[in-house]
Amino acid sequence: MLLATAYSTRAAAGDLPALVSKNGRHALMVDGAPYLMLCTQVNNSSAWPAVLPKVWPAVEQLRANTLQVPIAWEQIEATEGQFDFSFLDTLLSQARDHKVRLVLLWFGTWKNNGPNYTPAWVKLDNQRFPRVLTAKGEMLNSLSPHAATTLAADRKAFTALMRHLAQADATHTVILVQVENESGTYGTARDYSPAAEKVFQSPVPASLVKALGKSKGSWSQVFGKDADEFFHAWSIASYIGEIAAAAKADYPLPMYVNAALRDPISPGPPGSYASGGPTDNVIDIWKAAAPAVDFIVPDIYDRRFDRYTRYLELYGRPDNALFVGETGNDIPFARYFFAVLGAHAIGFSPFGLDFTGYSNYPLGAKAVDADVMEAFAANYRLLAPIAREWAKLSFEGEVWGASKPDDGKSQLLDLGRWTATVSYGEWQFGMPDWTWLGPFDKPAAATEKKGGALIARLGPDEFLVTGLSTRVTFGIKDKGAAHGLIFDRVEEGHYESGRWVMERLWNGDQTDYGLNFTTLPQVLRVKLATY
Repeated sequence: MLLATAYSTRAAAGDLPALVSKNGRHALMVDGAPYLMLCTQVNNSSAWPAVLPKVWPAVEQLRANTLQVPIAWEQIEATEGQFDFSFLDTLLSQARDHKVRLVLLWFGTWKNNGPNYTPAWVKLDNQRFPRVLTAKGEMLNSLSPHAATTLAADRKAFTALMRHLAQADATHTVILVQVENESGTYGTARDYSPAAEKVFQSPVPASLVKALGKSKGSWSQVFGKDADEFFHAWSIASYIGEIAAAAKADYPLPMYVNAALRDPISPGPPGSYASGGPTDNVIDIWKAAAPAVDFIVPDIYDRRFDRYTRYLELYGRPDNALFVGETGNDIPFARYFFAVLGAHAIGFSPFGLDFTGYSNYPLGAKAVDADVMEAFAANYRLLAPIAREWAKLSFEGEVWGASKPDDGKSQLLDLGRWTATVSYGEWQFGMPDWTWLGPFDKPAAATEKKGGALIARLGPDEFLVTGLSTRVTFGIKDKGAAHGLIFDRVEEGHYESGRWVMERLWNGDQTDYGLNFTTLPQVLRVKLATY
C-alpha cells in the first residue's frame, strides 16, 4: 500500500485512483481526495448491453455513486487470443452519462470456487487446464492453482483487459478492480494433484516463514493440522497475486480480492467453506503471498448481528482497508451500513439491486421491491450529500457507528470525555418510562430491524451526527467540577464545497429528549459543554 502524507481536495481529473494508508486508517483516493463508495452490485448475468437499461434506474433510485459490474473471461475472450471489449466500452460510456463510478469484478479462474465464467476452451479442457483433485483422487470443479497453463491464460486475458482500460478510461471512471471472485475450494482442504503434492513436500517458502515469524521446515512441520489449508491459501494467493502484479505493471489501479466467509464463531473444517480463499484465518498468508493485492474484502450474507459485526472486526485491520464489497439485499442488512461506516470503511455494497427480476433469497430479499430499495436508498440519501466530508473525517480522525442489534437494545459509544447512547424504537418526544401518561403506542420501527447512527469528531467537544430511526443521547463520563452536560449549540445543515452551511438551530423539544432521527435525511453539527 502507498503511504499518504498529504493530499489535495482539488486535483486534476488525470489523477489515478489509489488506496492510501496512514496511522492504521485507509482511504480510496479519487480525483485526489478520499472517496466513500455508496455502492451497489448488479446480478451476475446483468453485465450485458441489453440489460443495462434495467440497471441504471436502480442505481439512480438508490442514489449510489458507484456500481460494481462483472467482466467475465468468457465475455472478452470467447476464442483464444481474440479479445472483445465492446461491453466494457459501452459500460464506460453509460456510466459517464449517469455520473457513476465503476468497480470491475474479474470473473476468471474463480467465480465462487468454480470456472463457470472461463471460456469454453478453458473450462472444457481438463488436460490443458487441470482441476483440483481430492485426497481420494476425485476431480472437483475448481481449477488447480498449480497449473502454469491456466495461470498464463488468465494472466494474459486480465492484463489485456487492464491494458484496454488504461487506453479507454482516461477520466478514471473505473476506480477499483476485484481480481477473481470468491476463490477457494469446497469439498477438500487443498489440491492433491501430483503437481500440488510436489510443492507440498517442499519447504515452506522463506518469504512466508519470515512474514509469519515461523521456523523453517515442511508445510506439515511448520503448520501442523493447518498445513493443508494454509498451503492451499498460499497457492491460490500466489496465483492471484501474480495476475494482479502483471496487470498493475500496465495499469496500477487499486485491486482487491473478496472472500466467501467462514462462520466467525463456529467455522467448521476447511472444505465446508471455501478452503484456500481469503478467509479470516489466512489473511496474513494472503498478504505475504500477494503483495500486489491492496486489500481483502468480506462478502457478508449473515443477518445475525453478532456475526456481522465480528466480520467487520476481522477484516477492518490497520493493514487492511475495510470495504463490504457484497452484502445481502434484504431489509435487515441495510441497518449495518452504520456499523460499517463507523468502522472506518471505504464503502458498502448490497448485492443484486437491479430491476432484472432476479432474487437470491434466502441470502437476500424474496423480491427486489419498493420496500427493499427504500431501505438502502434511505442510507444513501443521508450520506450522499456529505460523502466526501465523511470519507475525509474517517481517514483523518475518529468516527463511530451503531446499527440496531437483533435485540433492539441501546448501545453506548465511548467518545473520550463524552459518551453517546444510541437507542431505538422511541418517539421524537418524551421518554419511554413516562408511566404518568398511561400506555401509549410504540413507533412502527420499534419492531423492525432498522436504524443506526453515525458520529464523527470535529473537535474536542464538537461532533457531526446523523442517523435513521434512532435517538442519540450524549453524556459526560467524569463530571469533575461540572454539574452536568448541556448543548452549547446544535445546528442542522449541509456542506457546500466542503464548507458547513447552517440551516437552523435545534433546541427545546428537538434536543430535550436526545437527538431524534426519523427517516428524513438530517445532519447535525453538535457542540457539547458543561454547566
